[in-house]
Amino acid sequence: MPVGVVLRRTPGVTRWVKHHWTVSAALPGAGPANWRVLRTDGDAVEYHAATVTLELHGADTEAYVHGLQAAVPSLYVVLRETDAGEDPLEILLVTASPYEAQDYTDSGEEIVERLPMPPAMIAWVQDFVDAFHEEEVFVKRRRDKKRTDLVEDGIGDPRIASSSDVYASPALKRRRLN
Repeated sequence: MPVGVVLRRTPGVTRWVKHHWTVSAALPGAGPANWRVLRTDGDAVEYHAATVTLELHGADTEAYVHGLQAAVPSLYVVLRETDAGEDPLEILLVTASPYEAQDYTDSGEEIVERLPMPPAMIAWVQDFVDAFHEEEVFVKRRRDKKRTDLVEDGIGDPRIASSSDVYASPALKRRRLN
């Protein structure tokens, strides 16, 4: 599904930061855009920065379920700062998976903004989950039948001299032979 990303630019509050950027809206089914000004409110300007494709994958349905069960189902917009003067941010990705968004935060190079999901997208993602999600059955791992109460005396114990100790260091073995 094509999703338009709306970025809001406001003046910075310090002399070191000229502008503060936030993701303010998502436009489901939007057409192509390239930093088109949508609204100006004093010093604040909203841009339809780009339209990217939101893809849902059958292997990620567990993440979508987790995201839909949150108090506020959200989209995650992944941004990267650029050196270009006209376009200060590049929109890399829009995802409905909180797990994928977390992966992008690990590098520290990308900016991940959370945005409430529009109701139409919630219904679309829910339909996808209903069609493709399969609950994984929890299988408890069983222990081996090996007895753990048996003790092997002397193995690895430096106080017991033995030339067959496979856990002893080479220096310890040399001292034992001398």
